[in-house]
Amino acid sequence: MDSGELERMADEVSKMKELGRMWSRRGVRLKCGNHMIERKLFGARVNSSNCLKSFSGLKAASLVRCEAETSFLGNETSAALRASFAVRAQKGSQKLDYHLQPQASFKVAVLGAAGGIGQPLSLLIKMSPLVSALHLYDIANVKGVAADLSHCNTPSQVLDFTGEYELGNSLKGVDVVVIPAGVPRKPGMSRDDLFNINASIVRTLVEAVANNCPDAFIHIISNPVNSTVPIAAEVLKQKGVYDPKKLFGVTTLDVVRANTFVSQKKNLKLIDTDVPVVGGHAGITILPLLSKTRPSVSFTNEEIEELTVRIQNAGTEVVEAKAGAGSATLSMAYAAARFVESSLRALDGDMDVYECAFVQSELTDLPFFASRVKLGKKGVEAVISSDLQGLTEYEEKALEALKPELKASIDKGVAFAQKQAATASV
Repeated sequence: MDSGELERMADEVSKMKELGRMWSRRGVRLKCGNHMIERKLFGARVNSSNCLKSFSGLKAASLVRCEAETSFLGNETSAALRASFAVRAQKGSQKLDYHLQPQASFKVAVLGAAGGIGQPLSLLIKMSPLVSALHLYDIANVKGVAADLSHCNTPSQVLDFTGEYELGNSLKGVDVVVIPAGVPRKPGMSRDDLFNINASIVRTLVEAVANNCPDAFIHIISNPVNSTVPIAAEVLKQKGVYDPKKLFGVTTLDVVRANTFVSQKKNLKLIDTDVPVVGGHAGITILPLLSKTRPSVSFTNEEIEELTVRIQNAGTEVVEAKAGAGSATLSMAYAAARFVESSLRALDGDMDVYECAFVQSELTDLPFFASRVKLGKKGVEAVISSDLQGLTEYEEKALEALKPELKASIDKGVAFAQKQAATASV
């Protein structure tokens, strides 16, 4: 091999090292000849015209994203993926092979795993290459769910826990706790009707979290979120372990719906569409900021009204369509899994993770408010205030209109938790 070829090979190795620094998602180890480059992120931007001539039979683009072999891909599919993911030197037949190796290292607990949301949510979390252990808890019927999921060929170990006596063990050493437990809405039932049933459930579960994994991220799905998150905060305060940066009301479903409806209405690419949704997670407290839609797009007054109302009432749309057979379980599971994945990415060191969530906030005069937040290893790193700047007149009025209802829901949750604490101390 002459000096020219050596220089070209050195250049390729340099490009590979740079590529290793640019992975932005999953845990990956890149092997380039005898050089091993380890990064905990996944996704790459390739600038060299010689790189990635093909990718699983598809023409390579400058930005490539793929799943590691620990997702729902089978071994044969993953092998084909790795075989197609190669870079050739300008001369000669020597290959530089990429070997994708996930680094699953986080434990996730799902409390209410046997329910309508819990089961599909557990399946989606099981598919994450960042999860090493999945703890499934419910008061009954969880053993079968765990056995079923354990057959999926992804690396996370699945353990089941049944009943109040096993609740504590289900939370030992957990990094993220997801709480979908509770009863769903039925036709004619408002979110407030859920309060008396679900408030006690959330209180009990959060007490167990405080006792067993107080440093974990806590994701509250149980409705009404506008009240259950304040309940959780009060319980954690009473236990002396409240960290507002690690308590989240999962409002991702509102964002998912907004993105879907807007992309359909305006013929946008769904993957590029992003609509921030602020306020709360019920009725008029859900405020999609259509003026902040990315990519920028214009709406008529009629479109704004139609889209806003549909996003606010989308849950009722599903309840009525199911005609008493349930509520939005599948879309909620999808949205919650997205938020779990974002949290895991943040815990894993990704510094570019943003989601909307219902958190303790100073953006308004309300103690809790849903808005876009930046996630990091310690939870909420920043609350993004710019979304509330430069609102349209319609959005300004809607924001003021939602505040009294949201405040009442927050106050109701706080009062419930404080009353329960007072009763317990007597």
